[in-house]
Amino acid sequence: MTDELQAKLRALRLPRLAKHWDQDLQEAARQRMSHAALLTHIVEEEYRLQGDRARQQRLRRARLPEPWTIETFPFDRQPKLNRKAIFALYDTLDFLAKAQNIIWLGRTGCGKTGLASSFLVGAIQRGATGRYVLFADLVAELYQAVALHAQEAVLQKYLRWDLLLIDEIGYVEVEPVQVGLFFTLMQKRHRKKSTLLTSNLGFSDWGSFLKNDHLTAALIDRLTETSHVFNLRECVTLRGKLSPDP
Repeated sequence: MTDELQAKLRALRLPRLAKHWDQDLQEAARQRMSHAALLTHIVEEEYRLQGDRARQQRLRRARLPEPWTIETFPFDRQPKLNRKAIFALYDTLDFLAKAQNIIWLGRTGCGKTGLASSFLVGAIQRGATGRYVLFADLVAELYQAVALHAQEAVLQKYLRWDLLLIDEIGYVEVEPVQVGLFFTLMQKRHRKKSTLLTSNLGFSDWGSFLKNDHLTAALIDRLTETSHVFNLRECVTLRGKLSPDP
């Protein structure tokens, strides 16, 4: 291949073809491929490679602290967990099409984040966009946005994702303005897509950190209106026993 042709292939963003040009021609000659078969092979390989790159880019944008997958979760150590219901949601991703939420409740170390993250990874692998954020970081960003008069920009940033994972709800107390903005984000007329949430507290305890009974009740009603709730409060603590997919 000439340098000029290599440069053109890179300009067209066809790095795989530039790298494997001679190899593809040799393979085509060995298998006596027709021109149509060779072109089909080249297009399919470029399509596969670009799809892989796009998935990796979406995973990076999700900002997941660990790349958990459903295959790595030790269901054998959590016999009280409804594995069948979990896989029914994970395998079909119907909850995304229906804009339903999934909420994981349970004490620290039971695997809530691992399961929620695996759903986010699974959705991204199948074409969705997604983002992970700690609840503490989210409400801090929303609070800062008020001072900067940038509430709408911050809300829109989180509204655009196909799947949003809000992790560790309940670990920090929040100010009334933060509760209001979080409620706005989760309102049906705003957040019209699916959200994954994890919390170390049961719904009856949310008022202890939200400190607004009216908004707490409204928020829980909104979140559970079209949600699947998995309670891990009676499950075994798995801290130190989980590991993400290598």
